[in-house]
Amino acid sequence: MTQYSIAIVDDHQIVSEAIAGLINALPQYNILYEVRNGKELVSKFAHKKNIPDLILLDINMPIMNGFETAAWLQKNHPEVAFVALTMNDDEESIIKMLRLGAKGYLIKDIDSDELLTALDEVIRKGYYYTDLVASKLITNLTQTDKPKTDTALPINGMKQTEMEFLRLACTEMTYREIADVMCISPKTVDGYRDNLFNKLDVKNRIGLVMYAIKHKLVNIDE
Repeated sequence: MTQYSIAIVDDHQIVSEAIAGLINALPQYNILYEVRNGKELVSKFAHKKNIPDLILLDINMPIMNGFETAAWLQKNHPEVAFVALTMNDDEESIIKMLRLGAKGYLIKDIDSDELLTALDEVIRKGYYYTDLVASKLITNLTQTDKPKTDTALPINGMKQTEMEFLRLACTEMTYREIADVMCISPKTVDGYRDNLFNKLDVKNRIGLVMYAIKHKLVNIDE
C-alpha cells in the first residue's frame, strides 16, 4: 500500500495533535511533522526529505498566516497539495484560499469521517469541497462572473452543448431554468448532467462546478 505523508500547519497544539493522532492511525497516511506557522514550514522545506504529499493549513496563525503560506506554496512548490483547515467560514476567506491554490477547504468542526474522506479525495482526484464551499463558490460566480460564451474547443470529449450546460450549472439556476435558457427540455438537461457525471467522474453539481473552475471555464474573481 502506498503511504502518503502529511504536514500540519496550525498554531493550536491541542488541535494539531488530535488531528495527527487520528491520521497516524491510518495505514495509508503518516504525519511527517507539525509546525505552528508558515515560517516554520518554509524552514522545513529547506530539506527535500521534509516536503510532504499534502499539507493541512490553518489560516489564523502568528508570524506567517495561512494566506501568506499558501501564496508561498503556490509560488515555490505548486506541486504540493494543501487543504485549508480553519474556523473561518466567510466567503472572502474561502475564495482567497481557493485562488491561492487550496485543493480543499474544511471547517474545524467537521467530523473525523469527513476529514478522512477529504484526504482520500484530494489524493485520488486532486480536490475535495464541501457543500458549504460549493454554495459560496456558486454565489460568488453568480455575482461576479457570467458564463463564457466563446467557442473554445470542447475538452474531455464534451460536446459544445454540454460545455454550455456546464457553465450554466455554475450559476444558481435550477436545472429547469437552465433548460429554459438553452431552449431544450428538462429531460435533455438531465441527459447532459448524467453524461457529464460519467465523463468527468463526478457525482454531483459540486463536482461540475469544481471541474469548470479547474479548467477555467468560469473564473473566481477577486
